[in-house]
Amino acid sequence: MKKLLLIGFAILFMQGAFSQEESAFQDGEWFKFKMSYSNWLKAGNATLTVKDATLNNKEVYHVVGKGWTTGMIKWFFKVKDRYETYFDKQAITPYKFVRNIDEGGHTKDIEIDFDQENNKAHVNDKKHKTLKVIDTKPNIQDMVSTFYYLRNNLEISSLKVGDEVKIDMFFDEENYGFKLKYLGEETIETDFGKVASLKFRPYVMAGRVFKEEESLTLWVSKDKNKVPLRIKADLAVGSLRADLEAFKGLKHPFKIVVNN
Repeated sequence: MKKLLLIGFAILFMQGAFSQEESAFQDGEWFKFKMSYSNWLKAGNATLTVKDATLNNKEVYHVVGKGWTTGMIKWFFKVKDRYETYFDKQAITPYKFVRNIDEGGHTKDIEIDFDQENNKAHVNDKKHKTLKVIDTKPNIQDMVSTFYYLRNNLEISSLKVGDEVKIDMFFDEENYGFKLKYLGEETIETDFGKVASLKFRPYVMAGRVFKEEESLTLWVSKDKNKVPLRIKADLAVGSLRADLEAFKGLKHPFKIVVNN
């Protein structure tokens, strides 16, 4: 369960979607997810919130993602994580990223300021009191802004089953090539009823946490919001599932095939 929040934030990629003239999100959007371990043991919760903000005299979206363990699991492995991103409202490229985590005593406190014009990341590791400047790829994304960028810019109408989408992302102190495979459409049962969804598979690093590169499966609603509905992960030990539990502030109608 050490990577519970990384699984939770894989939900971010689940919402990665789909080119449209109108933005898929807005100020006030909020999601809450419930997580279960091996399909029965409650593991934790995660939330995502979008707010209007100003950073260095620029109008931006400020997104905050939080995650924490609950129930029995928190007694032997406590997680309390917070991720933040500030990104340009038009280009959806990040100016600032914050990662403040405590996962069973493993802590990180990192702030990254992105210089998009000069392709630099200024990494402030507050825990170790170090400052680094690292070269980045053009139009680099952070792990939170990635999901909003894809949500508005990926052309879903041209995707075919098996197609892969790639994007450059920066995480902690490294450039990372994120890859997502489109698996097609599926109608799934949710807490809100049956919902038509788009199914994806992000590639992850196999090893200590995940069984293999294709251990994650993600579902997003097939509507203008592209709401993250579910993620399933096969871990090195057991499995983890996250489901959308509550939402508010959607920009577009949420479509349900059959009400519960």
